[in-house]
Amino acid sequence: MIPGIEREVVEKHGWMREEEMSDLVSIAGSAPGGVGVNLAAFIGYRLAGVIGAILAVIGIALPTFIIVFALSLGYSMFQDHPKITAALKGIQGGVIALIIIAAYKMAKTAVFDKTTAAVGISTVVMLIVTPIHPLYLIVLGLVIGLIAVQVKKHFGMQVHTEQHESKQQEPEPIYPEYYI
Repeated sequence: MIPGIEREVVEKHGWMREEEMSDLVSIAGSAPGGVGVNLAAFIGYRLAGVIGAILAVIGIALPTFIIVFALSLGYSMFQDHPKITAALKGIQGGVIALIIIAAYKMAKTAVFDKTTAAVGISTVVMLIVTPIHPLYLIVLGLVIGLIAVQVKKHFGMQVHTEQHESKQQEPEPIYPEYYI
Protein backbone atom coordinates (compact mmCIF):
# COMPACT_ATOMS: atom_id res chain seq x y z
CA MET A 1 0.00 0.00 0.00
CA ILE A 2 2.80 2.44 0.89
CA PRO A 3 4.56 2.21 -2.50
CA GLY A 4 1.22 2.81 -4.22
CA ILE A 5 0.55 5.90 -2.13
CA GLU A 6 4.07 7.16 -2.82
CA ARG A 7 3.66 6.59 -6.56
CA GLU A 8 0.42 8.61 -6.60
CA VAL A 9 1.62 11.45 -4.37
CA VAL A 10 5.22 11.86 -5.56
CA GLU A 11 5.46 10.58 -9.12
CA LYS A 12 2.00 10.90 -10.61
CA HIS A 13 0.69 14.12 -9.03
CA GLY A 14 3.92 15.72 -7.76
CA TRP A 15 2.28 16.90 -4.55
CA MET A 16 5.41 16.18 -2.48
CA ARG A 17 9.10 15.51 -2.88
CA GLU A 18 10.47 12.05 -2.24
CA GLU A 19 12.31 13.25 0.90
CA GLU A 20 9.07 14.61 2.38
CA MET A 21 7.34 11.33 1.62
CA SER A 22 10.08 9.35 3.37
CA ASP A 23 9.72 11.56 6.43
CA LEU A 24 5.96 11.07 6.46
CA VAL A 25 6.34 7.29 6.14
CA SER A 26 8.65 7.32 9.18
CA ILE A 27 6.24 9.43 11.20
CA ALA A 28 3.26 7.31 10.13
CA GLY A 29 5.11 4.16 11.18
CA SER A 30 5.88 5.51 14.61
CA ALA A 31 2.37 6.81 15.31
CA PRO A 32 -0.22 4.43 16.76
CA GLY A 33 -2.53 2.82 14.23
CA GLY A 34 -2.15 1.51 10.72
CA VAL A 35 0.70 2.98 8.71
CA GLY A 36 -1.42 3.42 5.57
CA VAL A 37 -4.20 5.22 7.40
CA ASN A 38 -1.73 7.43 9.28
CA LEU A 39 0.13 8.23 6.07
CA ALA A 40 -3.11 9.12 4.28
CA ALA A 41 -4.11 11.39 7.16
CA PHE A 42 -0.73 13.16 7.15
CA ILE A 43 -0.78 13.63 3.37
CA GLY A 44 -4.39 14.81 3.42
CA TYR A 45 -3.60 17.28 6.18
CA ARG A 46 -0.50 18.55 4.39
CA LEU A 47 -2.47 19.12 1.17
CA ALA A 48 -5.86 20.35 2.41
CA GLY A 49 -5.83 20.75 6.19
CA VAL A 50 -8.26 18.98 8.51
CA ILE A 51 -10.84 18.36 5.80
CA GLY A 52 -8.14 16.80 3.61
CA ALA A 53 -7.07 14.51 6.45
CA ILE A 54 -10.66 13.42 7.10
CA LEU A 55 -11.35 12.74 3.42
CA ALA A 56 -8.03 10.89 2.98
CA VAL A 57 -8.79 8.60 5.92
CA ILE A 58 -12.30 7.95 4.60
CA GLY A 59 -10.87 7.27 1.15
CA ILE A 60 -8.37 4.72 2.40
CA ALA A 61 -10.61 3.04 5.02
CA LEU A 62 -14.01 2.95 3.30
CA PRO A 63 -13.18 0.37 0.59
CA THR A 64 -11.77 -2.02 3.18
CA PHE A 65 -14.80 -1.48 5.42
CA ILE A 66 -17.20 -2.21 2.56
CA ILE A 67 -15.32 -5.37 1.57
CA VAL A 68 -15.17 -6.68 5.16
CA PHE A 69 -18.84 -5.82 5.70
CA ALA A 70 -19.85 -7.69 2.53
CA LEU A 71 -17.69 -10.67 3.48
CA SER A 72 -19.19 -10.80 6.97
CA LEU A 73 -22.72 -10.75 5.51
CA GLY A 74 -21.76 -13.54 3.13
CA TYR A 75 -20.16 -15.52 5.92
CA SER A 76 -23.24 -15.21 8.15
CA MET A 77 -25.39 -16.61 5.33
CA PHE A 78 -23.05 -19.47 4.40
CA GLN A 79 -21.17 -20.24 7.64
CA ASP A 80 -22.50 -23.79 7.87
CA HIS A 81 -21.58 -24.69 4.30
CA PRO A 82 -18.76 -27.30 4.28
CA LYS A 83 -16.85 -25.68 1.40
CA ILE A 84 -16.83 -22.31 3.18
CA THR A 85 -15.56 -23.96 6.36
CA ALA A 86 -12.80 -25.71 4.38
CA ALA A 87 -11.84 -22.46 2.63
CA LEU A 88 -11.54 -20.65 5.97
CA LYS A 89 -9.33 -23.44 7.34
CA GLY A 90 -7.07 -22.99 4.31
CA ILE A 91 -6.97 -19.24 4.83
CA GLN A 92 -5.69 -19.80 8.39
CA GLY A 93 -2.54 -21.41 6.99
CA GLY A 94 -2.08 -18.52 4.58
CA VAL A 95 -2.42 -15.99 7.39
CA ILE A 96 0.21 -17.81 9.42
CA ALA A 97 2.55 -17.76 6.42
CA LEU A 98 2.00 -14.01 5.95
CA ILE A 99 2.78 -13.38 9.63
CA ILE A 100 6.00 -15.38 9.32
CA ILE A 101 7.00 -13.45 6.18
CA ALA A 102 6.31 -10.12 7.88
CA ALA A 103 8.30 -11.19 10.95
CA TYR A 104 11.22 -12.26 8.75
CA LYS A 105 11.26 -8.96 6.87
CA MET A 106 11.09 -6.99 10.12
CA ALA A 107 13.91 -9.06 11.60
CA LYS A 108 16.12 -8.38 8.56
CA THR A 109 16.00 -4.66 9.32
CA ALA A 110 15.74 -4.75 13.12
CA VAL A 111 18.38 -7.35 14.06
CA PHE A 112 21.83 -5.98 13.28
CA ASP A 113 24.14 -7.12 16.08
CA LYS A 114 24.42 -9.73 18.82
CA THR A 115 22.55 -7.59 21.35
CA THR A 116 19.49 -7.06 19.16
CA ALA A 117 19.53 -10.74 18.19
CA ALA A 118 19.64 -11.82 21.85
CA VAL A 119 16.86 -9.42 22.84
CA GLY A 120 14.72 -10.55 19.88
CA ILE A 121 15.19 -14.26 20.51
CA SER A 122 14.59 -13.94 24.25
CA THR A 123 11.45 -11.90 23.62
CA VAL A 124 10.02 -14.55 21.30
CA VAL A 125 10.82 -17.26 23.85
CA MET A 126 9.21 -15.24 26.64
CA LEU A 127 6.10 -14.65 24.51
CA ILE A 128 5.76 -18.38 23.89
CA VAL A 129 6.67 -19.68 27.35
CA THR A 130 5.29 -17.10 29.78
CA PRO A 131 1.89 -15.42 30.14
CA ILE A 132 3.50 -11.94 30.22
CA HIS A 133 1.56 -9.34 28.24
CA PRO A 134 3.36 -8.32 25.00
CA LEU A 135 3.20 -4.63 25.98
CA TYR A 136 5.35 -5.33 29.02
CA LEU A 137 7.85 -7.20 26.86
CA ILE A 138 8.05 -4.25 24.45
CA VAL A 139 8.80 -1.90 27.35
CA LEU A 140 11.28 -4.40 28.79
CA GLY A 141 13.03 -4.64 25.40
CA LEU A 142 13.27 -0.85 25.27
CA VAL A 143 14.79 -0.70 28.75
CA ILE A 144 17.23 -3.52 27.97
CA GLY A 145 18.26 -1.77 24.75
CA LEU A 146 18.90 1.53 26.55
CA ILE A 147 20.89 -0.23 29.27
CA ALA A 148 22.89 -2.20 26.68
CA VAL A 149 23.85 1.01 24.86
CA GLN A 150 25.01 2.63 28.10
CA VAL A 151 26.99 -0.47 29.17
CA LYS A 152 28.70 -0.66 25.77
CA LYS A 153 29.58 3.04 25.96
CA HIS A 154 30.90 2.59 29.50
CA PHE A 155 33.24 -0.20 28.42
CA GLY A 156 34.34 1.69 25.30
CA MET A 157 32.70 -0.72 22.89
CA GLN A 158 31.37 0.40 19.54
CA VAL A 159 27.63 1.15 19.71
CA HIS A 160 25.36 0.59 16.71
CA THR A 161 21.83 1.94 16.88
CA GLU A 162 21.10 1.42 13.19
CA GLN A 163 21.88 -1.23 10.65
CA HIS A 164 24.94 -0.62 8.48
CA GLU A 165 24.25 0.43 4.90
CA SER A 166 24.85 -2.32 2.39
CA LYS A 167 26.37 -1.38 -0.93
CA GLN A 168 23.78 -2.10 -3.60
CA GLN A 169 23.40 -0.94 -7.16
CA GLU A 170 20.06 0.81 -6.52
CA PRO A 171 18.99 1.31 -2.93
CA GLU A 172 15.44 0.18 -2.34
CA PRO A 173 13.20 2.13 0.01
CA ILE A 174 12.42 0.28 3.22
CA TYR A 175 8.73 0.33 3.98
CA PRO A 176 7.03 -1.37 6.85
CA GLU A 177 4.87 -4.11 5.39
CA TYR A 178 1.58 -4.91 6.95
CA TYR A 179 -0.20 -7.83 5.39
CA ILE A 180 -2.96 -8.30 7.91
